[in-house]
Amino acid sequence: MHDLYLITGATGNLGRTIIQALQERGARIRALVMPGDPGEEDLPEGVEVIHGDVRDGTSLSDFFRGDLRGACLIHCAGLITIASKAPPMLWQVNVEGTRHVLQGCRAHGVGRVVYVSSVHAIPEGKRGQILREVSRFSPEGVRGHYAKSKAAATAIALEAARNGLNLSVVHPSGILCPGDGGRGNTSSVILSYCQGKLPVATRGGYDFVDVRDVAQGTLACAARGRQGECYILSGRYATLEEILGYIRRRTGGRRVAYLPLWFVRLLAPALEAIRLLRGQPLFLTPYSAYTLGSPAAFSHEKASLELGYRPRRLEETLDDVLAGLGKPGRP
Repeated sequence: MHDLYLITGATGNLGRTIIQALQERGARIRALVMPGDPGEEDLPEGVEVIHGDVRDGTSLSDFFRGDLRGACLIHCAGLITIASKAPPMLWQVNVEGTRHVLQGCRAHGVGRVVYVSSVHAIPEGKRGQILREVSRFSPEGVRGHYAKSKAAATAIALEAARNGLNLSVVHPSGILCPGDGGRGNTSSVILSYCQGKLPVATRGGYDFVDVRDVAQGTLACAARGRQGECYILSGRYATLEEILGYIRRRTGGRRVAYLPLWFVRLLAPALEAIRLLRGQPLFLTPYSAYTLGSPAAFSHEKASLELGYRPRRLEETLDDVLAGLGKPGRP
């Protein structure tokens, strides 16, 4: 246990889950929250809330106050987008925000740092290849605005580690969040299916992992991860057809027709434009369609061997997602 845990991105799904796990261990927690963030109300009592913005390094002085040699900072703050046009905030938060946070860690002597990256930052391999940790990252080596921003930020983090900062990196795969109310990309698909609003879906899939397992893996990395090392926190690969088929068996829903990916990729630009015009959350965009067909077999062997990482069964997570949506499955 560290003397104090500093959490950025504290109101996000992963940040909140890490805070809950830390509270169960009786840890002292300091959370960085954007001014006016409504998610602050959901943070549990006993958490010290500091207002600041990772885009503005000068706003972080209170977050870094005190003797932090025995503290651990977990940098969860980040933006995720599947849009074809990147919002300006993406690079400001994911890259420059990471730079500001790490500068604060060095300036104030933070004893331990864990940067939460993403498997999207890892260069793609050939189809059928199992992807493992790498030590070099570049925006040019990946596809998509989000992936490029996380690759750039991971490179900054590892450079800080090479310069003496006691930092490790974790790479979660596609995070499933029971209890998120259907706000996540995959849980929104599950909610739409349960509401009878999803007559068709696409083929393809990705590697999915439970947010609670990512939280535990991140804390294990904080305790045992080696300086300058990366750890993949993945679950297992599953197709959308497999996921929705399981949901159908659990809830008694209707069958879904599955469109081939090549056809979905043709439709994706128009579907994205329509949802943008309507102000609706994005799900199917050219980037998400590409991702669903990309190589997505990730090994978490290193995290299991060095950190004791053990992700739960996907079916257990899906049952909890259903329960969180008020759609408990049949026994």
